[in-house]
Amino acid sequence: MTSTAQAQKSGAGTAHPDHLGHVIFIAAAAAMGGFLFGYDSSVINGAVEAIRDRYDIGSAALAQVIAIALIGCAIGAATAGRIADRIGRIRCMQIAAVLFTISAVGSALPFALWDLALWRVVGGFAIGMASVIGPAYIAEVAPPAYRGRLGSFQQAAIVVGIAISQLVNWGLLNAAGGDQRGKLMGLEAWQVMLGVMVIPAVLYGLLSFAIPESPRFLISAGKRERAREILAEVEGGESAVLDARVAEIEQAMRSEHKSSFKDLLGGGFFFKPIVWVGIGLSVFQQFVGINVAFYYSSTLWQSVGVDPTDSFFYSFTTSIINIVGTVIAMIFVDRIGRKPLALIGSVGMVVGLALEAWAFSYHLVDGKLPAAQGWTALVAAHVFVLFFALSWGVVVWVMLGEMFPNKLRAAALGVAASAQWIANWAITASFPSLSDWNLSATYVIYTVFAALSILFVLKFVKETKGKALEEMG
Repeated sequence: MTSTAQAQKSGAGTAHPDHLGHVIFIAAAAAMGGFLFGYDSSVINGAVEAIRDRYDIGSAALAQVIAIALIGCAIGAATAGRIADRIGRIRCMQIAAVLFTISAVGSALPFALWDLALWRVVGGFAIGMASVIGPAYIAEVAPPAYRGRLGSFQQAAIVVGIAISQLVNWGLLNAAGGDQRGKLMGLEAWQVMLGVMVIPAVLYGLLSFAIPESPRFLISAGKRERAREILAEVEGGESAVLDARVAEIEQAMRSEHKSSFKDLLGGGFFFKPIVWVGIGLSVFQQFVGINVAFYYSSTLWQSVGVDPTDSFFYSFTTSIINIVGTVIAMIFVDRIGRKPLALIGSVGMVVGLALEAWAFSYHLVDGKLPAAQGWTALVAAHVFVLFFALSWGVVVWVMLGEMFPNKLRAAALGVAASAQWIANWAITASFPSLSDWNLSATYVIYTVFAALSILFVLKFVKETKGKALEEMG
């Protein structure tokens, strides 16, 4: 019997029960990058109106300050892979933690608007790095039998980060007497909101010293013995089993095809059709306006007459709904399939967004929406977030990781992720100006994209449930 066969017979890659707790800790520590991703993406929600007031800027300039972090995200995501391949996954996490910390301090203590924007770019770069390194590291360290469940830690951490940021913002606003510019610890409340991110950023950095480097990276760097020790930590097994696992990784790395941009070209419209499907999934995920719910929800509710403290509370409840929807998606994505879940989500989003568009079409009375329209808008916003979270929020990332042929996967995923950041920027940067123009019409636009996503899925998206990666494309 070969050593590989012995490894399979002995259950290599499944982790013994006494090692599983350690593996869960490793995955959870790495997923702290996802928590920071969610926290930083959403914490700005509590500062939008205060920034507008303090620097006396219009909607267009405000949008650029909010959205500029996404430029940093795109750069961080594009460069993280190369950095991690050169210096390791753990060092990459530590760099991201330092940048998160610097960004939090700088954002809390800005001396000018451009200064605040600069620190947001720095934080965005860290977000981009964390969004790439976290899932990759977990996939490389997790035993194959637990990879899917441990990989879901990243998305779970993101939505928890969003919820916690909203809860912290709400608590700080109450402590400041309901005024975003009220004084707390010698600073304005919104500055404290941005500065609080120092705490999870430092924790992320400390945890990175408590987890091992990826065996895959160590093998690529010629540190075969250390890689074997870490495999023993996370999977256990006899000496022959561990040797077989190291040999298996070495063989896989030698036979691996490193995809390049050139591999994506062809098919008549610059990219191959499958690449356009990936880009389409990414763009539709953002063009339904989901990030408006996390970047601008407090501003949105205040614009239709909701008290600032209540608006922060509603933002928090929306985040809880986001968590619930994500859990539902994690339960059903392997049971009913990716395509049906995406279609269910699109239909639900159309209903929620259309109801919001209808409610916002009414004129304000004494600075508020009429009671019926106000409650409709509030419920519809939660319905929209729920259906997004239980479908497109999870399904798109699952499909992007599965749908491309092996020889295209890495490069195609990079292009699709870049399209997602660009689409995210477009929606984030345009919302303040669009809402000033016509809030109802803005939601009609998002409704149209949600409806078009149904047709897109029906015509172009193929089910990937239950298929081997080698069958894709």
